[in-house]
Amino acid sequence: MEPTRADARGNRARILEVAEDVFGRGGSAASTEEVARLAGVGIATVFRHFPTKRELVEAVLVKHFNRLCREARSLADAADPGRAFFDFFRRLVADAAGKLAIIEAFADAGGDAAGRASQGPRDLREAVGVLLGRAQDAGAVRTDVRLDEVYALIVGASRAAAHLRLDEPVRSRTLGIIFDGLAPR
Repeated sequence: MEPTRADARGNRARILEVAEDVFGRGGSAASTEEVARLAGVGIATVFRHFPTKRELVEAVLVKHFNRLCREARSLADAADPGRAFFDFFRRLVADAAGKLAIIEAFADAGGDAAGRASQGPRDLREAVGVLLGRAQDAGAVRTDVRLDEVYALIVGASRAAAHLRLDEPVRSRTLGIIFDGLAPR
């Protein structure tokens, strides 16, 4: 029986990996059939692991936020806290289009903002707060800014990058302006 369980775990992991890419590119227009096809499994296998599209997209969203939180936490003890903070800020903005597409797919599938997926954004905000605090302690970020303001900048830059489809040079210059504003006076 153990090989079956290992196969099932492998299928589930592959489905989630493919689904993150499919929903990250296609948003609510993406289908579970496309996920099944690209994962190399039948649609019944997808629904055996995730009985509804909402459950599949919710699992993808949870996985996505968990990965971002792990990345932020891994940077918490970086030798250069300022660089860690600004690099992660960049990472969040670069990741925005995919994350927003997954959130759109979740909402369209009837996802509940108070459900299992709601913890991810709170955990991510907390992890960014740790990076911000360390960067401020190191003198790399102004001490008069709070997490509320920094998170508003992250959200605003992320939405702009995603909705305006900013190319890398424009996104980089935009972040440079934001980072200049966060630099100590």
